[in-house]
Amino acid sequence: MTAAPAPSPGAVPGRPTVAVLGTGIMGSGMAHSLLRAGLQVRAWNRTQDRARPLAAGGATVTDTAAEAVRGADVILTALNDGRSVAETLTAATPGLRPGQVWLQSATVGPDITTDLAHRAAGLGLVYLDTPVSGTKEPAERGMLTVFVSGPSTARAIALPVLDAIGQRTLWVGEDPGAASRLKLVANTWVINLVNSVAECLNLADGLGVAPQMFLDVMKGGPLDTPYLQSKAGAVLSGDLTPSFALSTALKDSRLILEAAEAAGVTLDLVAASTARFARAEAAGHGADDMIATYYAGRAQ
Repeated sequence: MTAAPAPSPGAVPGRPTVAVLGTGIMGSGMAHSLLRAGLQVRAWNRTQDRARPLAAGGATVTDTAAEAVRGADVILTALNDGRSVAETLTAATPGLRPGQVWLQSATVGPDITTDLAHRAAGLGLVYLDTPVSGTKEPAERGMLTVFVSGPSTARAIALPVLDAIGQRTLWVGEDPGAASRLKLVANTWVINLVNSVAECLNLADGLGVAPQMFLDVMKGGPLDTPYLQSKAGAVLSGDLTPSFALSTALKDSRLILEAAEAAGVTLDLVAASTARFARAEAAGHGADDMIATYYAGRAQ
């Protein structure tokens, strides 16, 4: 059995100090939620200008990842992909101490999750595979759904952090890859859904049907969803401010296809969604919200 994590000297019971590594769309939102819950936050980002605004809310913004994790009870990584997580762990290593709990929230796929868990064990860290479901607004409001797998001995120290960032925490199991596998299944639904919205709008355009008429037909019916209305509304208004960037959706869709291939499963819809995301990214929409996949279906 894994030993219970040791709190840092001077730690307040139930009030862990949290190092947030990565303060992009999701990381900054989670950091704000942690501060609102009264937790001490030490924040770092490779582009420091993206971390500095957190200082106004009471966070300590550090120059290096090692400085951010030094003295923290919990480390929360909110980065884009496996490579950036691995590089950040290397940068943070001089400030780490055995017994710190590492919540790894990036969607990196089961294989990389296993690799990161092995690295964590070698450093004496307690690793929790902690991908989250949600976008910018839920992250800022502390309303994410959090999938967690890893040693149950870490629950007590991790719980205040999980409660601050999420409205719901699902403990999936002790295997550190279990949460990542569930996250890929959940993302499959989202990725196919957003492309379905985009294709409906594309067809409406092509057939001369007013897109708003389609939305009005669906509104309030059994097949209507808030997601349909909000994403279609973003296209119609031209506001593609990212809640979840298209380039990140493309990265996740590729992880899903890799996992499916390894499992002997054929995912035709995800393959098509991946191709659409790739075309939209090539057209310059990678930094836009993922509903910019709409532009991959427009007549040239």
